[in-house]
Amino acid sequence: MIDSIISVLQQLPPAGVLAIAFFVAYIENLFPPSPSDVLLVFIGTLVGLGVVGFYPVLLAATAGSTLGFVSAYWAGHRYGYSLIERGWLPFITMDLLEKVNRWFARYHDWIIVGNRFLAGTRAVIAFAAGITHMPLLRTTILSALSATVWNAILLLAGQLLGEQWTQVQAILSTYGWIVTGAIVLVASGYFLMKHLRKPKPPTSP
Repeated sequence: MIDSIISVLQQLPPAGVLAIAFFVAYIENLFPPSPSDVLLVFIGTLVGLGVVGFYPVLLAATAGSTLGFVSAYWAGHRYGYSLIERGWLPFITMDLLEKVNRWFARYHDWIIVGNRFLAGTRAVIAFAAGITHMPLLRTTILSALSATVWNAILLLAGQLLGEQWTQVQAILSTYGWIVTGAIVLVASGYFLMKHLRKPKPPTSP
């Protein structure tokens, strides 16, 4: 599948490359797993060759990521758990959804900010944000910020690696889980320290 899309990308004009960047970033939020990260790295090589501009691609990919996030958010907000109970979202299990809901209860907006860096849970986070009725405007802004940073990293990686861009696929397969663990550990440490620093209530004489 990836080879076929790459073959098409190599023959497209700049507008076509932008359309593909938007589409693959959008669809990942609704039908994971998707090779969007790997394809954006390859598009980064096209940026390095001057086929298409960095900022137009970044804007297209981020728009796709954000709109996809909002679409998954809307599905969660509108239909809630019924989609999972009917088996229409096989990539989301009740256990995984409950896990993400616990993250929201503990880390709030930080989960939205880091959602693009969390492996295997991007679509679940967007869906869960809708179920828990998080504020749409703030959630959209934070998801766009997360997508902008992540997509920029992928495009820059493609530019820097050039013909060696395929090495990123192996790196991404382990990177996401490492970052997920790191974020959880840092966030847990932050909230633990915050809890320990709370002043103790005065004891009665």
